[in-house]
Amino acid sequence: MRRFRFSFNMCQAESRQDFTKVCRRSEEYGYDVALTADHLGMLAPFPALVAAADATERLRVGTLVLNTSFWNPALLAREILSTDLLTDGRLEVGLGASHMRWQFDEAGIAWEPIATRAGRLESTINELVRHFTTEVGAPPEAPRESRAVQRSGFHDAGPPLLVGGVGDRVLRIAAEHADIVSISGVHQIPGKPPGMCRLGSAAEAADRVRFVREHAGGRLPDLEWHMLAHAVEVTDNRRAAAEKLLKQLGMGISVQDALETPYLLIGTVDEIAEQLVANRETYGFSYITVHQPYIETFAPVIEKLHGI
Repeated sequence: MRRFRFSFNMCQAESRQDFTKVCRRSEEYGYDVALTADHLGMLAPFPALVAAADATERLRVGTLVLNTSFWNPALLAREILSTDLLTDGRLEVGLGASHMRWQFDEAGIAWEPIATRAGRLESTINELVRHFTTEVGAPPEAPRESRAVQRSGFHDAGPPLLVGGVGDRVLRIAAEHADIVSISGVHQIPGKPPGMCRLGSAAEAADRVRFVREHAGGRLPDLEWHMLAHAVEVTDNRRAAAEKLLKQLGMGISVQDALETPYLLIGTVDEIAEQLVANRETYGFSYITVHQPYIETFAPVIEKLHGI
């Protein structure tokens, strides 16, 4: 059974001082990793990761997740290698195929079918391996050795690789290439514009984990399983808190599903800790991320689980 790892997803910062304070406080709370997303209107991923590592002593840093359609593989390899170096090998790279069409439209990038986006995700992984192991301008016959500080991911060519998603195409890629598999908690609502999603149920999470396990083959024992908690609510009345949360966030699920899904953490500190232990047993989820607003709310749960 893998030990728990805990991370927080950074979205915004009012200033450099504010950003540094959040990172240092989170390290004191026991978080293991600081993560950034790849959404327009949020912090640019790689500068934020270098700043987070510089502000802390042991926090690893990573992306959850990069939208591969936004990146040229050669330029992305440069970003990864530079960040891996400047963080003293504390980088984890999360990649995905994206599901928010409005960001493509805003950036002036053509929206493509999921088969095309998934194909680009896999080709980007393969191209990154090539760039990690080839000096710029070197002849094809030159000896290949990874230039990354870390060589535990990307098939031993670079930093640890996380692949996140929910559909068959992306999860098959995760099963074949990733060191960390992130089972997304959001599902596209049929008939709605791309990016209009609902939260996944416990049954759907189990099905997605089963799918990856079936396709991972001999890689299965080495996989680390990740999940993002979309909300954390410490309360002694789980049902009332779930009803209120659903009204506020409109997640498109029933109250009972909200109480059962692994993607919402609702209850007393003891109940949430017990839920995470049970989720690790059921799904394998040992790497847990919470959004930035829940850093302090979730901190007592980390303390509780570190004591178990």
